[in-house]
Amino acid sequence: MRTASAHAMEIVKATAPALEKHGLAITTAMYARLFRNAEIEAMFDRAAQANGEQPKRLAAAILAYAKNIDKLQNLGPAVSRMVARHVETGVKPEHYPHVANALLPAIRDVLGEAVATDEVLAAWGEAYWMLADILIAAEAQAYEDAEAA
Repeated sequence: MRTASAHAMEIVKATAPALEKHGLAITTAMYARLFRNAEIEAMFDRAAQANGEQPKRLAAAILAYAKNIDKLQNLGPAVSRMVARHVETGVKPEHYPHVANALLPAIRDVLGEAVATDEVLAAWGEAYWMLADILIAAEAQAYEDAEAA
């Protein structure tokens, strides 16, 4: 399982105020990129996209992650909800690179290169894959448990 370096965590935490201000714009831009793939778009609740609920939820989750990246235990209930939702909608490990490839450029698109430098995006890349690995492992267990039941 990948972990983010202390330096990356520091950078991610430092971006929390920008995420608080621009999180919805980032997640809206991310979904626009992600939904260029019709197969992935079909996995999402269109109503929650249309009414803005999903981009708002994701923006809040990303902000909580940025603020707690060094205290992941604080995110336990939120991670459990994400895992349950991902299992319900059929998220698999191969979907995670698509999200990374939509999220990281969306951060740069919205915040601009002056804020979202290569170093910031590299830190967010580390942070993303650290969380992705946690979710992928928990989802694998949940799929296994569901199959056993």
